[in-house]
Amino acid sequence: MVGLGEATHGSHEFFAMKERVFRHLVEERGFTTFALEMSWSAGLRIDEYLQGGPGDPRRIARETLAGSPWEREEFVSLIGWMREHNRRHPDRRVHFMGDDLGAPKLGDPVFERVLSSVRRTRPEALPRLTELYAGLRPFDDVFAYLRKPLAERAENAARAQEAFDLVAAHRHDEGDAYAWTVQHARNIAQTFAFATVDLADPASVTTAERLRDRAMADNVLWWQRQTGHKVLLSAHNGHVGRLSTHPDMYPTTQGAVLRERLGRDYAAIGFTFAAGSFLTKDTSLDGDWKPVTVPAAVPGMNEHTLDQVGHRDFYLDLRTAAGTARARLDRARPVYDAGSTFTPHPLPSLALGRSYDILVHLHRVRAADVLAPRPGHPAA
Repeated sequence: MVGLGEATHGSHEFFAMKERVFRHLVEERGFTTFALEMSWSAGLRIDEYLQGGPGDPRRIARETLAGSPWEREEFVSLIGWMREHNRRHPDRRVHFMGDDLGAPKLGDPVFERVLSSVRRTRPEALPRLTELYAGLRPFDDVFAYLRKPLAERAENAARAQEAFDLVAAHRHDEGDAYAWTVQHARNIAQTFAFATVDLADPASVTTAERLRDRAMADNVLWWQRQTGHKVLLSAHNGHVGRLSTHPDMYPTTQGAVLRERLGRDYAAIGFTFAAGSFLTKDTSLDGDWKPVTVPAAVPGMNEHTLDQVGHRDFYLDLRTAAGTARARLDRARPVYDAGSTFTPHPLPSLALGRSYDILVHLHRVRAADVLAPRPGHPAA
């Protein structure tokens, strides 16, 4: 498994390189799954399209990536390449998965996938399962849901967990096909457990983020075990790396869990950049993604040192760094890091050499390309 990060959500160069690296891993290294930091259910929808389902790349991107920083032309290109690869190589098909928690969109069939499977295989459990899920759907607006009373959200989480326990009770009796049903139910339970977060309580936020990163690691590991695929994991630097720039909020990253579970079979690749633009939201998190530009890195920052190298863009194998270079890379220094939000003062710090196996440094980046309207359709 290769974790390929991004220093920001929404820079063209990071997104474009995801496709380039994945294409190389597919064509030269036998990789077959692209995993993204997005909801499990949305990933299933993209994969259905890749395996021959209806639609076109732009429509699929709008349906599944709406409201995310990945609703961009770069991901339309990736989805289009994956579909074409499967058309040309039906014997070496590639797949797409979402390893994150997240609210299913209206009409998303993830609940029905579970109910339909149980209806066929364990009809005696169907009435209770139907009752448990009835009060949980639809769940398509996470910000609206988080405004519900905490007690109500906790009760819903308990219902989702009971549903998962019910579904999983006989998983060993039903074979591999039923394992997918159990995983669908597990992700529903993970999502509702995460949604019990109390945003006014920092300790609750930390607990929720720890749950999220561990759930993402569990989900991608489940996929790997179930399918036997080699996986490219695409996420923010803060999820693929072994250390966090915000340890108080993200004490244990997905990358740290994966290194613990897989050892050297997990390689983490991080990105840095010395200046440029990306997409971010304000602190409310429920607004639009808007471009932000930052100036050139200043002395003392990781990026300033890296930008003194005689190459505009380069990669560095951190596993072989030694001497003075190793000492410098292993010391925490300020770094440009933007997830859903960006706070320039103060910048967070990170020890690059202890977080990643490989580092890609870019001199300048620009904001990712806005999704163009489909031919004959007005702009969204």
